[in-house]
Amino acid sequence: MVPVASLFNQLLQHFPRTEFAALVKRHQAERHSKGFSCWTQFVSMLFCQLAHADSLREICNGLNCCLGKLVHLGILRGPNKSTLSYANQHRPAALFEDLFWTALGRFRQQHLLGTRSHRFRFSNPLLSIDSTTIGLCLSLFPWARFKTDKGGIKAHVLLDHDDYMPRFLRLTDAKASDVRMARHLPLNPGSIVVADRAYIDYSLFEEWSRRGIFFVCRCRHDLRYEVLEDRPVPQNRRILSDQLVRLTGRSRGLGFRPSTRPFRRISVDRPDHPEPLVLLSNHLAFGASTLARVYRDRWQIETFFKTLKQNLKIKTFIGTSDNALRIQIWTALIALLLLKWLHFLSRARWSLSNLASMLRLNLFTYRHLRDWLDDPFLTPPVIPLPSQLSLPLR
Repeated sequence: MVPVASLFNQLLQHFPRTEFAALVKRHQAERHSKGFSCWTQFVSMLFCQLAHADSLREICNGLNCCLGKLVHLGILRGPNKSTLSYANQHRPAALFEDLFWTALGRFRQQHLLGTRSHRFRFSNPLLSIDSTTIGLCLSLFPWARFKTDKGGIKAHVLLDHDDYMPRFLRLTDAKASDVRMARHLPLNPGSIVVADRAYIDYSLFEEWSRRGIFFVCRCRHDLRYEVLEDRPVPQNRRILSDQLVRLTGRSRGLGFRPSTRPFRRISVDRPDHPEPLVLLSNHLAFGASTLARVYRDRWQIETFFKTLKQNLKIKTFIGTSDNALRIQIWTALIALLLLKWLHFLSRARWSLSNLASMLRLNLFTYRHLRDWLDDPFLTPPVIPLPSQLSLPLR
């Protein structure tokens, strides 16, 4: 017999059934259920993400083709299309949201995602905030009206640069303001928040400064300021100027109030752009080149959005209700968590997109997960080796 289960089963082992059952009981997700468990729904939706299934028919047919292997996944038979559709429409999406945060917290506690690849000399938590809009067809999703002829929802993400996974994620309608969402972020004193110009609000910056939260943000062209001090510029670091400034006037009504608090205004040369990059920060101790590197690392949140949209199923949805859409997005984040963990463990040095495509083709391959990661093209033996010890009989 084969000594291991399928790769899909080994991935599901990172979601203990007792923990999952406690979440189901907390949300009363199986209330009035008639045989179709939340675990079967979770396995089906995770199969949708990892196998790139485009419809309910593909999910159900893909699982029903592996009936002899479903027992190892904790389900006895594949779901029906109508049953899975009804569950996605009526069972709370908060169950899968809590499952994602619970699993992510366990992965972080056990250091399964690695550490920050780009080491800075400071130990402050480095966070990036941004949002991405997921476009929806207005005729299929009339509740997600964004513009006259366009629908969509928005994902607000606070990314932790230690493992490049979210610390905060909120799904709202596409009309929600980015600055208003930034006021509800769970930030601790000493954190460094990196943001783009969409999050410029000087009253918010004043509040963060009062709470001991540092920020590095791209500056607006219409900023009115008074130079208090010209700081020395490091050599050969593309820093054009490092100024200590005080904001002196209203800038298009962006929540400005007169303040004597000084800010840093740093100009950075960009060889591929005619205009320099101008940054605004309230951190007065770090060097200008360090703050420039901090803002450059903000690109990791754009990479996170690109990875999520290109390698998982959040562009084509198998349900049209708000609840079904949220379930699919949260299971996509759970699948991304597993891919990040596999990418950290792998010694093959392949890209995450290649890892996602290879895993899609080998979900029901019976090999040790670590062995498959190190050498994915090695085929299992035709005749499995015996796992029982031989007894030396005389």
